[in-house]
Amino acid sequence: MKSDEYVRFLTEQFVRYMETPREERQKVRLQQKENRPPIRNLLFGQIPDAIESYTSTIRERIKKRRK
Repeated sequence: MKSDEYVRFLTEQFVRYMETPREERQKVRLQQKENRPPIRNLLFGQIPDAIESYTSTIRERIKKRRK
């Protein structure tokens, strides 16, 4: 991508951003925040989910043995 094409692209994006109403931009920002994965998944990947799943199955087994 040439520099003039890149500048044109940036200005188009900026103009599009400025033309959208503030309320719509805030709605989009909130939707993006809600759809974001938890911070622990971003930092550690699927390891926390795997540990949680493993511990929950162990807890269920312990509860069944107590009955």
